[in-house]
Amino acid sequence: MTTLTILPSGKTHDAAPGTSILQAILDAGEALVSKCGGNAKCGKCHVFVVEGRKGISRIGPLENATLDTLVGIGSKSRLACQARLLGTEAVTVELLGALSG
Repeated sequence: MTTLTILPSGKTHDAAPGTSILQAILDAGEALVSKCGGNAKCGKCHVFVVEGRKGISRIGPLENATLDTLVGIGSKSRLACQARLLGTEAVTVELLGALSG
C-alpha cells in the first residue's frame, strides 16, 4: 500500500499500487473533477506532486500534451487520472482548485 497525503486538507489515504492518483483522491472522500472520464483530455484533474515523485508512474505522451495546453503548470504538475501509485514511497499531492484545468 502507498500512503497518499492530500493537501491542503492534510487527509491521508492508503491505496494499492497501480491505483490512479485520481481514484485514490476520490476514495479518500476528496472532490476532484474529471470531465473526460480519466482520458487525459480535459486537464481538470491537474495536481502538483509535492513529495514522492519517484513513487508514481512516468508521464506519458498524451498526459504531456494535455499539460502543455494548461495554464499554471510546473515541474511538479501531473494529471491525477494518468499518474499511478507505484507502491515504492509515500506521495503528497496538492489539489489546485481554481487553477486546475
